[in-house]
Amino acid sequence: MQISQRAENMPSSPIRKLAKYADAAKRNGIHVYHLNIGQPDIKTPECALEAVKHIDRSILEYSPSQGYKGLRTKMVSYYANYGIDLSPDEIIITTGGSEAVMFAYMACLNPGDEIIVTDPSYANYMAFAISCGAVVKSVKTSIEDGFKLPPMEKFEEQITEKTKAILICNPNNPTGYLYSKKEMLRLRDLVKKYNLYLFSDEVYREFIYTKAPYISACHLEGIEENVVLIDSVSKRYSECGIRIGALITKNKAVREAVMKFCQARLSPPLIGQIIAEASLSTPQEYMDEVYDEYLSRRNFLINGLNKIPGVYSPTPMGAFYTMVQLPVDDAEKFCMWCLTDFSYEGQTVMMAPGSGFYTDPAEGRNQVRMAYVLNKEDLGKALLVLAKALEEYNRQSQATD
Repeated sequence: MQISQRAENMPSSPIRKLAKYADAAKRNGIHVYHLNIGQPDIKTPECALEAVKHIDRSILEYSPSQGYKGLRTKMVSYYANYGIDLSPDEIIITTGGSEAVMFAYMACLNPGDEIIVTDPSYANYMAFAISCGAVVKSVKTSIEDGFKLPPMEKFEEQITEKTKAILICNPNNPTGYLYSKKEMLRLRDLVKKYNLYLFSDEVYREFIYTKAPYISACHLEGIEENVVLIDSVSKRYSECGIRIGALITKNKAVREAVMKFCQARLSPPLIGQIIAEASLSTPQEYMDEVYDEYLSRRNFLINGLNKIPGVYSPTPMGAFYTMVQLPVDDAEKFCMWCLTDFSYEGQTVMMAPGSGFYTDPAEGRNQVRMAYVLNKEDLGKALLVLAKALEEYNRQSQATD
């Protein structure tokens, strides 16, 4: 028996592919510092935890396929605070932001259609495209200039008669780059010129570390029907496990198409929606404290990384990730070695190999993605372990040359 060609082509997640080695290290008594995955260690808001404790239902029923209207109505007020004018009917609740991406692809792209992403990009954008039979084309950005968006001419070079969409993540995962207003307006003009969809993943809007105003794709005038916004509560409220996201668009035809897929999967998680609705009442004080904590962690990690000989990371302007250049030839090999053959005082680090975030796996071979979702004490220990690992790894490499 053979598996499908689609399954053969599906890439392993760079974020999770080494998990079995981390598990083995833990079984051997090694403490693993997880810098590989965006799982915050910050406590979920109390109002969300209280909602879990006080669920008073005799039946845990299906919800409507588009999600509960109470949640969608409350989300309207949330988006209004960011200058985004919506109605509940323009919001569709999904099983995490991942399902929102998948449904956007399935509703808007035919097999063989092309979608343009910036390189590096979140690995699942490519994986979902393979699942849908779409083709990902990339516009390269560089760690040397902080992954700055290249000129629009670079996008136009990738546009063909099969191009149907551009996908951005703002603030960006995995680079932490933040699109400026000028860049967003240029993207708008390009989308309008070629009549493309603009898929905009904006799950990290709370975490912008500059004084620049937040510019959503939904703020761009003249392409309202082209924009499909992807969102999630996972990182905002430290609720990755409840799997609640949203697909938002003013394009009625897209919403009706998405709803067919929503009906086929029946309904988004009931309990998750209850928690998400309660979370929208999270006090601003909580959000401010979380913001300050991530900003402090960012500064601590980037400063520490750039003090390690041969290591370089630009300063991310948003989200809680950074791409890091290491003094190794093969970062994936190094990441695996850290889990299988190395420990320092009973500790090691787990990172996501950078090549998995590029459309061409030959790119980013000396890079890793790190998430600064651990407290500063643990980040400090992880930095020490990383420095010791690089020292030992390169010593061994030189000895075998």
